[in-house]
Amino acid sequence: MKELSLNILDIAQNSVKAKATLIEIFITQTKNTLTLTVKDNGCGMSEEMVRSVTNPFCTSRKTRSVGLGIPFLKLAAELTGGNISITSRLKSQNVSDCGTTVNALFYTDHIDFTPLGDIISTIKTLIQCNPDTDWVFVHKFDGSTVSLDTRELRGVLEDVPLNNSEVIEWIGKYLKEQYDGNRL
Repeated sequence: MKELSLNILDIAQNSVKAKATLIEIFITQTKNTLTLTVKDNGCGMSEEMVRSVTNPFCTSRKTRSVGLGIPFLKLAAELTGGNISITSRLKSQNVSDCGTTVNALFYTDHIDFTPLGDIISTIKTLIQCNPDTDWVFVHKFDGSTVSLDTRELRGVLEDVPLNNSEVIEWIGKYLKEQYDGNRL
């Protein structure tokens, strides 16, 4: 993928398919690293699936026999000298503490580092397409933070759905203002 925000989109959509009600996306940037975490409270994966999910020929899909989201993320991280880790707890075994966490470390000073890309559009798309899911987005860099928590929005919006076009437009402006104010 040409930008990490597309990997985030893919992984977060996997979380939606896993029936997650809360999906958290954390990005932490330092001088020469970028750490990406996508955490959900979905149905989780078995230990066997966690071990094989980085294999492109491992997928839970019935329509095709390849799944490239996690393998592409792993490749992108490893090309920079970074790595990926995945932990998961099955809902059937841990009802109150279930879900999957994907962590990826990238070295941003490496020539093969894939840029983050249009993260604002990614977050807007995830919310617009999945308005019943709660989303937490936090991007930390240079002592600054850009964040959004849809649970807070729901409290203010009352009965207005998150995928209302005016709400989506506001979310985009809100995130852009935070980025512009922090000059990433």
